[in-house]
Amino acid sequence: MEYDDGERATAAAERARAFVSEVLVDVERDLRSETRLPRDRLADLHDRAREYDVFGPGVPEEYGGLGLTFREQVPVLEALGRTRIGPAAAHAPPWPDEAGLYALELAATDDQRERWLRPLAEGRLRSSLAMTEPIQGGGSDPTMVRTRARKEGDEWVLDGHKWWVTGGSDSDVVLTFARTDPDAGVHDAVSCLVVPVDAPGVEVHRDIAHMSDHVAGEPVHSEMTFDEVRVPEGNLLGEPNEGFAFFQRVLAHSRVWLGIEKTGTAQRALDVAKAYATEREAFGEPLSAKQALRFEVAEAETDLHAVRLMARDVARKITEGADPRTEVAMFKYRASNAVCDVVDRAVQACGANGIGEDLPLSDFYTNVRGYRIYDGADAVHKTVVARAAFDDADPEELEPLSRFGEPNTHPRESTDG
Repeated sequence: MEYDDGERATAAAERARAFVSEVLVDVERDLRSETRLPRDRLADLHDRAREYDVFGPGVPEEYGGLGLTFREQVPVLEALGRTRIGPAAAHAPPWPDEAGLYALELAATDDQRERWLRPLAEGRLRSSLAMTEPIQGGGSDPTMVRTRARKEGDEWVLDGHKWWVTGGSDSDVVLTFARTDPDAGVHDAVSCLVVPVDAPGVEVHRDIAHMSDHVAGEPVHSEMTFDEVRVPEGNLLGEPNEGFAFFQRVLAHSRVWLGIEKTGTAQRALDVAKAYATEREAFGEPLSAKQALRFEVAEAETDLHAVRLMARDVARKITEGADPRTEVAMFKYRASNAVCDVVDRAVQACGANGIGEDLPLSDFYTNVRGYRIYDGADAVHKTVVARAAFDDADPEELEPLSRFGEPNTHPRESTDG
């Protein structure tokens, strides 16, 4: 399929595809038993990415990256997403550093840019994002956030409990969302604080075991508490009590970023399945000759094409400075379901080899399933879409109907007889 990605983006995507196939696929196989990418190994991969001129697609040029717009990043992220270690190896940057970088680009002061944005962009700093809380704290319903921060002199004092902090124990700083105005509604009461993970009072209790925590390149998800944690007032990111709207902008970017990356994962899974079906024979012919399987592949290719078109549309709008909240919600639930379905079809097509670990499909399967839950579960995004859909319900469409006590005085004439 041809997409209107522009020369710069298309060339970068071709280089990324070469980097994945010539370097990262072998590394991916070597790392099957690793749960994390060690920082020294990651630094080596960054050097290889520079050799291929794919280091930092989303990193500004002043910090050593390619400086691509979000729209231009789309084909590059998909190419890197063909392996789970791709975004980290190329310092795309990987999630959640992607969210941290975008948040700092949006709101950082000059001092904060030098303290955190520059080292994060250059791959010398790792960040994480702390919003979700255990029962009964904030999660899909962010109005339930219970972590608090109060101002004392020239410091913020933070108390609370977060979990599913993506990248938590591997990070140097955690962007923490806390209620800073106890009397206001949550939309006007939350702020974002940049908290060093080694600050007194910060405790990482565990990395949460989950279905894809064995997959190389999968970030850890940590449970953390904050007990009278003090940070300077200069660690406030953005304006006080405006963190909710800020957080929504950051999440919108991440939701699309992840969907694009996982489209690459799904496409590679489908490519593996097509290769397997072409070679594997049963009942006198290759599996690829079976109509049932050919239809499965046709449906999968069609779904991925639709997701790519949605990705390009919403990435363009974000690049232009719009706030396409409904379109992001549409993309998030459609993309997450499509990639899960495509990877599932690929596993099924490969039979026992699909669930074995000689091929990467089982890793892909466990990895993409989480995308339907984190960064907003399917039901949350469908609610957003439905709300927008019913906002423009037009009562005039029902004008011809009779109501009780109000006969229709202008009926259509019957054509019977």
